[in-house]
Amino acid sequence: MNPTDPTARLPRRVVFKWMAAAAAAINLDGLPAFAGDPATGLPPLPAGTKGYGTDPKLMTSYAPGDVWPLTFTADQKRTVTALADLILPADDLGPAASELRVPDFIDEWISAPYPGQMKDRELIIPGLAWLEIESAVRFVAPFPTLTPAQQRAIIDDICSIKRATAAFEKPAFFFARFRGLASGAYYATQPGWKAIGYVGNLPQATFTGPPPEVLARLGLE
Repeated sequence: MNPTDPTARLPRRVVFKWMAAAAAAINLDGLPAFAGDPATGLPPLPAGTKGYGTDPKLMTSYAPGDVWPLTFTADQKRTVTALADLILPADDLGPAASELRVPDFIDEWISAPYPGQMKDRELIIPGLAWLEIESAVRFVAPFPTLTPAQQRAIIDDICSIKRATAAFEKPAFFFARFRGLASGAYYATQPGWKAIGYVGNLPQATFTGPPPEVLARLGLE
């Protein structure tokens, strides 16, 4: 069977497997739910997981997973990488998101045992599962293996919360948060700064005040 041929007939075993996965993963709100913590529907954080505390060692270098266990499985990491690179591809302004380790940042972020990050975890993990199910239903293939046009066909339906139909409203919230995390990670790097022309703080021997054109634009003297 050619997985890119939309007319190809799926093996019955594959169909049953996907149907079982979809039934177990989709809740009434349109986003997947997972076995684990009944309050969140997500697997609980590993026992003993702790944050930095009130006095982090800012001069210490940490490798991924040193402070708390990371969340993404290998399959989830591939989906995250594909989606991040679709949002922030390599072009004449800078490298792709994956080259700047944006997927690693998102994994680290949603794995942190703090209220804000845990809330994002409750959105990102089910959203990735929805993305894979939608890819299987539409194109009979995992999201990372789809063509850019096929990936965009799915993302076009969830890229705007305001324009999303009722069926895609919840996934649109997932995509908005994912896009925010990916963009925040990307533009916190030096290549990201270069892409938007941000030079940061530069030393000056003298300071003569804001340029006249800036003051004029603001209506100031």
